[in-house]
Amino acid sequence: MPLDGISRFCFGASYAVALLLELLQVMRPRAAQRVIGIAFGCAGLFAHSIYLLVQRPPLTSQIGSLLFLTWILAVFYLYGALHHRELTWGLFVLPVVVGLVVLTELFPPDKSDWGAWLLPLDELRGYRFWGQVHAAMLLFAAVGCCIGFVASIMYLVQARRLRAKTLPGEGPRLWSLERLEQMNRRAVNLTFPLLTIGALIGVALMLQRPEELQGWTDPRILGTVALWSVLALLLYLRYAGQLAGRRLAQLTIVAFVLLVFTLVYAHSLSSAGGAP
Repeated sequence: MPLDGISRFCFGASYAVALLLELLQVMRPRAAQRVIGIAFGCAGLFAHSIYLLVQRPPLTSQIGSLLFLTWILAVFYLYGALHHRELTWGLFVLPVVVGLVVLTELFPPDKSDWGAWLLPLDELRGYRFWGQVHAAMLLFAAVGCCIGFVASIMYLVQARRLRAKTLPGEGPRLWSLERLEQMNRRAVNLTFPLLTIGALIGVALMLQRPEELQGWTDPRILGTVALWSVLALLLYLRYAGQLAGRRLAQLTIVAFVLLVFTLVYAHSLSSAGGAP
């Protein structure tokens, strides 16, 4: 298959097979099965990387932001699968990866501006430059939010297993509640400043082109404000000492849902180098 023939279905299917093998690994652990699962994950990441290099979707488009976010999470999955082999890592990360790839199929690509993320440096100035910075900040904030979501799901599953007094060795192997809560808190600490910087740049860009908005009640603005507010509440309650691990996990899941909304909603600055 020529490189430009690689489609989103190719790497999406590879990630889905890797997820299926992870599920089988929980029910019937097999060394060879685990190796094959990681091999499918690697194949998916390879095809995913080729797709991004060849097709070059702009980071500021719906598809582009989702695909770049998915690529980073796929790297995160493989790192965890290889570095933390004692954990059932892919069972929690791969559903997010597969789900985001599926979401990209909801948006037919407009390839008229594809290739924007490899513009010459002399074209990255002014409005376009700050649009790319805005998109990059939101992308890394989204990564942190996704990691926090994964840690939250792991935390809730582990807490339920402990309440049910599940015997060691049964079900998925996870970190302790303390370590998962720490992972979640670090993710929130990373996400909030990046989201704040990205949002402030986005507001400044939007003020330059107010005709692209539907007013300050634009769902894109409301979704971002809601996401920022939830993360701000998480930080406040954390440092005020009023947020237990379970509540932290639940609020982080809410933040993830808001993140998905802001990612899939129409991008107001895509034509000019902005971001959602």
